[in-house]
Amino acid sequence: MTGLRVAIAGLGTTVQDLGRIGHQRSGVSVSGALDPVSLRGANLVVGNPDGTAALEALYQGPTLEVSAESVRVAIAGAAASLEVRRAGGRAQSIPAFRSVWLAQGDAVRVVLAGPAAAYLAVEGGFAIEPVLGSAATFLRARLGGVEGRQLVAGDVLPLRRAQAERRDERVLAMPDLRVPSRLRVVLGPQDDYFTPAAIETFLGGTYTVSRAADRMGLRLDGPELAHAKGFNIVSDGIAPGSIQVPGTRLPIVLLADRQTTGGYPKIATVISADLPALGRVGPGTTLAFAAVSVETAQAARRKLEDEVAAWRPRLAAAKPDSSDEQKLYELNLVSGVIDPTELD
Repeated sequence: MTGLRVAIAGLGTTVQDLGRIGHQRSGVSVSGALDPVSLRGANLVVGNPDGTAALEALYQGPTLEVSAESVRVAIAGAAASLEVRRAGGRAQSIPAFRSVWLAQGDAVRVVLAGPAAAYLAVEGGFAIEPVLGSAATFLRARLGGVEGRQLVAGDVLPLRRAQAERRDERVLAMPDLRVPSRLRVVLGPQDDYFTPAAIETFLGGTYTVSRAADRMGLRLDGPELAHAKGFNIVSDGIAPGSIQVPGTRLPIVLLADRQTTGGYPKIATVISADLPALGRVGPGTTLAFAAVSVETAQAARRKLEDEVAAWRPRLAAAKPDSSDEQKLYELNLVSGVIDPTELD
């Protein structure tokens, strides 16, 4: 099998797309990218549809070797870049949101300079069969991706295209991927299960992401939140970004691999426009929250979609890197010659 061979798997590298929609009533989590905005950016740069499955890298990125004839890739994320090593031994650094053409024998390493999730998209996508309509990896149920698990050394990821055409590479000016100083939330649906003082504490305090953080959720350390009616409810649906507070009195923000139902009261829900930012945080990150209305949340989501839609007309041809000799050979860098003996 040819494609991209995993030389070093990194930590927490999985195949993800925009998620497995429509199966929560059967107990199947949505999964999908922690930072769907960055996933969409990586796909845009290589020319894929938004939801094409890519590799999600967390904490430590993988190293991949090209066994296909050629491939075009791009990385996207708040603190990511690529290190390309050509078959001849030359090294090349590729920033986020810039595509690069790789030939058979080349190797590429995903470099992460922070805790943010990063996405490696390949032109044409991976030849991975969807499960329940999605290629997203759901680790707890071993669904999707590569055998429902994280990548390991020796895996070969098949490609839908055996080779990538030689054309101008594309670059997108780095989008604003900063984590908001205060994440916006809509209170509820069980904010009445908390004392008024607890609501005030939640909105006025700061919390730190603990080491107990993964694709399912972020456990936060900080001020405790007192329950007014106990910490058990009749289990109900869990929305993306739900913030539940169990008997520990400390909040847990639920993310892509969240359970479909839960029996702890939820003090608030992170709005969908701010939810991708939680894919850019890790243990030690400080978070704060601000309450907004449903109408404000809807307007914020429309604004985010408008910003992402504006990326496409901003795509530009990337200037060739001086270390890319093959590309330089293809350019007409000399328009003519002169005989210096004929000069006055």
